[in-house]
Amino acid sequence: MTLLMTLSRDSTVSTLTDGAGPADLTLYPTLYSVTPVRYHAPMIKTERGALGLSAAMALALGVLGLVIAFVSGSQAIMLDGLFNVSYFVIALATVRVARLAEMPDSGTFPFGYGYFESLINAGKGLLILGISALALGDSLIALATGGREVAAGLAITYAAIATTACGATAMTLRRLEKRLASPLVTADVGNWAVNTAVSAAVLLAFCLIPLLHWLELPRFTPYIDPLLVTLIVILCIGVPVRIAARAIMELLNRSPAEAVRQPVQTQVEAAVAGLPVDELHVRMVHPGRTLYVLVHVVLPADYRPDSLAALDAVRRDVSQAVRSVARKSIVDVVFTGDAAWAQPWPPGGWPADHPEH
Repeated sequence: MTLLMTLSRDSTVSTLTDGAGPADLTLYPTLYSVTPVRYHAPMIKTERGALGLSAAMALALGVLGLVIAFVSGSQAIMLDGLFNVSYFVIALATVRVARLAEMPDSGTFPFGYGYFESLINAGKGLLILGISALALGDSLIALATGGREVAAGLAITYAAIATTACGATAMTLRRLEKRLASPLVTADVGNWAVNTAVSAAVLLAFCLIPLLHWLELPRFTPYIDPLLVTLIVILCIGVPVRIAARAIMELLNRSPAEAVRQPVQTQVEAAVAGLPVDELHVRMVHPGRTLYVLVHVVLPADYRPDSLAALDAVRRDVSQAVRSVARKSIVDVVFTGDAAWAQPWPPGGWPADHPEH
């Protein structure tokens, strides 16, 4: 933060010299005013900015990691570098998807772009799984063939830089996540948290190399790098599995968790309480940040609404009620007097006398 002094337009400045030293700058307080002006570092305020930060950090650490891995011979650092470079490539697509997710639907994508977010998150999780599997296989081979030597000094330096950078990025994105409520940023927070843990573990493990030399146990040092990669993959594999599994389930239109469904169900029931409802079916899917809600309201066959405007008013009430608990949602409300239109699809298909036939 910088503090600047601004002068009022009518300031008067005079110079007095005592003959012995340099001139003194004397300011008359009655004619001179000092106004502090505070400048703050620019803050990231948008989802796109947060994703751009993530991409930039991934590229910087990826390039650095690959260079250090080539020089030091460390597969653990190679794993980290490959992960970050690959993550940067996906991050470029993520920034584009974040913009699409805020756009209205179109003729080409009549249900919007929410599924693109799930697709990107699935890609992230599967990418991490693939790189981890390759690294695990290579490390197991190295362990079985006598390990591999690494340049400890370079490895420790990289691990220290990576731990600091990853931790700072994770904390920054975590603060932004609370304000932006973006599933893309949430996925990045998880990935950077794992990256921080991995880098810290790499740092601690590489510090064992000079320690083993000091203890005159150098025969164990070739096993540190492959053993470290193996432990990292085993301990951290759960994070990409959860990210990919959740995104794939969203792509398959699985209903969201009970914590999401129950508040919506409650709000819909309250919104239609003024109608003589025979059956109420609320179905929802949650790809990315968008909640799609389909409500079937089954009314008595002899029910006669006052007007179409009255039903539209109920639709408006239902939509507002759902948005009170799910800000970004798309709600469709269907009224019918035939329960067959609202019932789930039966396992054996519709009977011959069903309206679908």
